[in-house]
Amino acid sequence: MNWKRFFTASLVVFVVVQAMEVLINGVFMKAAYDSLSSLWRPDMMSKMWVMYVIGVLVSLLFTYIFIKGREGKGISEGVRFGILIWLFVSVPMNHSMWVLLPIPYAMILRWTLFSLLEMLIAGILVAVIYKPLAPAPSR
Repeated sequence: MNWKRFFTASLVVFVVVQAMEVLINGVFMKAAYDSLSSLWRPDMMSKMWVMYVIGVLVSLLFTYIFIKGREGKGISEGVRFGILIWLFVSVPMNHSMWVLLPIPYAMILRWTLFSLLEMLIAGILVAVIYKPLAPAPSR
């Protein structure tokens, strides 16, 4: 494993996904969250550091799993991987929240679609950053 590319890919995935989370949750989903303010913890912001730690862990694991299963098929492989992780993690998690909390299904659908976008972009980024190296020129 090329550790430099592993950590670079993990860092890029973390930064890009966190930026998307700020945009999605702070802009696109803000009105929906405000309408359900009674559901959220009043001290939620004081615990947000946990979300960043989880984000780092997920970025490292996302990249590691991709690298270990990589077949060298380029961006299409990153897209496929993003979809698989989305189906394995995001879809069940979001729908479990619908079962557990009185949240409108429209919010679950938006979370699910936004997470698909995030996982597709993350998969493409890892595929581009951790692409197979070109063979060294022969002498």
